Amino acid sequence: MPVFWLGLLMLLFFYLQLGWFPAGGRLSLYVTPPPSYTGLYILDSLLAGDWSALGSSLWHILLPAFTLGFCIIGQVTRMTRASMLEVLRQDYITTSRAKGLRESAVIYKHALKNAIAPVITLAGVLFGRLMAGAILTETIFSWPGIGLYAVNAILHLDYQPILAFTTIVAIIYTFINIIVDILYSYVNPKVRLE
Repeated sequence: MPVFWLGLLMLLFFYLQLGWFPAGGRLSLYVTPPPSYTGLYILDSLLAGDWSALGSSLWHILLPAFTLGFCIIGQVTRMTRASMLEVLRQDYITTSRAKGLRESAVIYKHALKNAIAPVITLAGVLFGRLMAGAILTETIFSWPGIGLYAVNAILHLDYQPILAFTTIVAIIYTFINIIVDILYSYVNPKVRLE
C-alpha cells in the first residue's frame, strides 16, 4: 500500500472517525513548545523535563511513524522469515539441537545470527524508501520537516533547496549503506573489512 494512501486512510479512520489522534503538526495548540536545544520536540522536552510537551509530541508522531513503518515492515518480516527457514534447515542447527542446547539458544545464538545478514541489507535498501515516504508523510500530516520543506520548494520552483535536499538525502543514503556494510562484516565473519 503506498504511503500517501495509507496516511490518508489513517487520518480518515483515526482522526476523523474515531478522534483518537491529531490530524497533524508537532504539538497540540495549548501546549507550549519546549526550549529549543536541538529543534526536535521529543528530545528537547526530555532535556527540559517538560512532560506535557513530551506527551503531546509523542502523541503527534504516532500516526506518521506508523504510516512510514507499516509500508516496509512486511518486506522485512517476509525476508526474516524466509532467511530463518533456510537457516533452520542447516546441519549445524540440527547438531546444536542434538547437543541438547535450549531452543532459545539455538534460535537466537545460532540461527538468527546467521539469518540476519540479508535482513540488514534489505533494511539499508528500504531506508531509501523511508526517505521518499517521509516527503509524502510530512505533507499529509502537516509535519514541518525537511520533506515538507522540499515539497514547498518544488511548488515554488526554488532550485537551491531542491538541490540541497537531494544532496542531503544522497549523503544520508550513502552513510546508511556504509553502516550496513560495516554491520554486515560484523554479522558475517566470512566478510572482512580492509
